[in-house]
Amino acid sequence: MHHMVLLVLNNPDECADVLDAWEAAGVHGVTILESTGLGRLRNISNRDDLPLMPSLMNLMRSREEHHRTLFTVVEGEEKVEEIINATLGVVGTLDAPHKGVLFVLPVSRVVGMRNGPDEKF
Repeated sequence: MHHMVLLVLNNPDECADVLDAWEAAGVHGVTILESTGLGRLRNISNRDDLPLMPSLMNLMRSREEHHRTLFTVVEGEEKVEEIINATLGVVGTLDAPHKGVLFVLPVSRVVGMRNGPDEKF
């Protein structure tokens, strides 16, 4: 069975190390998104360096307000465990505040997925 592994990484500086760890675990394709959470957007009202009437785009562009969201689709529970262990090896526990969250979803169907490191999505 295929699974989607999705990691919301709180510290963007750890992204390259996580990607290296995932690649070492045999992951050949990862999508990376810049993202932010509702809590961070709400906390931005406490900042005093923003314009009086900031636009949502101004709020979203603020570098310190972004996470990295990584996701991949892999086959088998064993590969999922390898990815989780590789992630924890880089970021430590995800149970601590402001570290991130990782979750796994079942994938009922995959079309167009490649299997090797030399094949591009």
